[in-house]
Amino acid sequence: MPQYKGFKVIPKIAINDKETLSLVYTPGVGASCLKIAENPEAATVYTNKINSVAVIAFDYEKALNRAIFLKSILLIDAYPLVVKENVSKEDFKYAIENIEINFCAIDLSLMEDFANDIVFDVEIPVLKSTVGDLKDIFGAISRNVFMIDISKLKGDVSQRSLELHELAGGVVETELTEEKRNKPVAIVSDGTAVLGYGNIGASASIPVMEGKAALYSELAGVDAMSFCVKTQKPSEIINIVEMFSGSFSGIHLEDIAAPACFEIENTLSEKLHIPVFHDDQHGTAIIVLAGLLNALALEEKDISKIKIVIAGAGAAGTAVAKLLIFAGAKNIVMFDINGVLYKGRPENDKYLEDLAQVTNPGNEKGELKDVIKNADVFIGLSKGGLLKEEMIQSMEYRPIVFALANPVPEIMPDEAKHAGVYIMSTGRSDFENQINNSLAFPGLFKGLIEGDINKVTNEIKLECALTIASMVPDDELSPENILPESLDRMVPLNIAHTITEKFKKGS
Repeated sequence: MPQYKGFKVIPKIAINDKETLSLVYTPGVGASCLKIAENPEAATVYTNKINSVAVIAFDYEKALNRAIFLKSILLIDAYPLVVKENVSKEDFKYAIENIEINFCAIDLSLMEDFANDIVFDVEIPVLKSTVGDLKDIFGAISRNVFMIDISKLKGDVSQRSLELHELAGGVVETELTEEKRNKPVAIVSDGTAVLGYGNIGASASIPVMEGKAALYSELAGVDAMSFCVKTQKPSEIINIVEMFSGSFSGIHLEDIAAPACFEIENTLSEKLHIPVFHDDQHGTAIIVLAGLLNALALEEKDISKIKIVIAGAGAAGTAVAKLLIFAGAKNIVMFDINGVLYKGRPENDKYLEDLAQVTNPGNEKGELKDVIKNADVFIGLSKGGLLKEEMIQSMEYRPIVFALANPVPEIMPDEAKHAGVYIMSTGRSDFENQINNSLAFPGLFKGLIEGDINKVTNEIKLECALTIASMVPDDELSPENILPESLDRMVPLNIAHTITEKFKKGS
């Protein structure tokens, strides 16, 4: 009989080609998100919520052993969570009511004395004491997905992805191990900025978080779990994540709208002793910089001497601009829903005003069509269809366009090339030069965890981008090939090695 000591999170289906990636993650995953947005109960159909149980205790090892027991006896994907003993019952109750959306049941039997008199306003079973028949209490359902053949799925990428998520019940599950594992990374979202759909709610964001967890496992052997929260108040999100932070090796923030995401990331980074990383900001920035460095190498241009226009001044746009500036960019002009960003613009909040102080050196004003003239690079982090062919034609010779809105880019590649674009990138796996955050975050967190590194700095992000860019050999670099394949297993290994070598404590 195996002596299990830990668990790992694994994909329910091997992600070994671009087609599978497009079904497990973007662009296909959005179909499941929209189904859940229409009907939150659909989360039990399109995610692994139907078989996920939270085991919560004051002691992590006790919670882990209980989770191992539930998996070994009932095949339940149980996740151990720990809270500090000084937590108030009121805060604990509120936290449980916010995280219930990730699970089909909550097991509090290890903290019976504390939880017994708390009345939780939840829609799932909460076990407060030991019982004889656990399966009847939890109602969990484990789905065997070994017979799924994705070649037999019907329809376009969204339809096939939806069918896969329904057949498999989400895309991740747990597996017991005979060795101890690092605690999982928590993938935290409030659902305010999911893909290109905006605020569709935390439950509807779970398919994206499961897709991220699958990529963590597949590409870097890092365990991760969905930890979405109902509340959209930054202070409450911070309190809930901090309450459970002892359960995790790191915090991966995802699909949280600006400006709340800035406050959440900054505060958690200060409070916690584990790495905190907002992927929509910094993961995107890392890949954009990596791709841009290789694109500029092809054009023999210097990043300090070009004009870059960024459409979108939210979380991703802000992070991209700041990392490009850190890497040497001097002339970046930002554009958002209120037009060109400039110092003192009436619509600026404190974050936009800070961004205005380091961008738009010529104090340009107007619309996108005005500022894109003579630009060398356009980076879109906004909405589909924003960029027009005539705008591209006003740019410098052989322009570079990164149209990264998902699932519909600011301009489709065929239109962009017809207008004269030299190097084209999107965020989609079904087009060339995909700007895919999966090139960054799995290896980044692997390096952070293995190197016992608690903070993500600009220096780390820059090294990460340089490592990714270097993975395309000079003799293979071309306008159609500026980034490594998103499923190249060597990329996360090299990133992790670079981070641990250069930034590990004591090195």
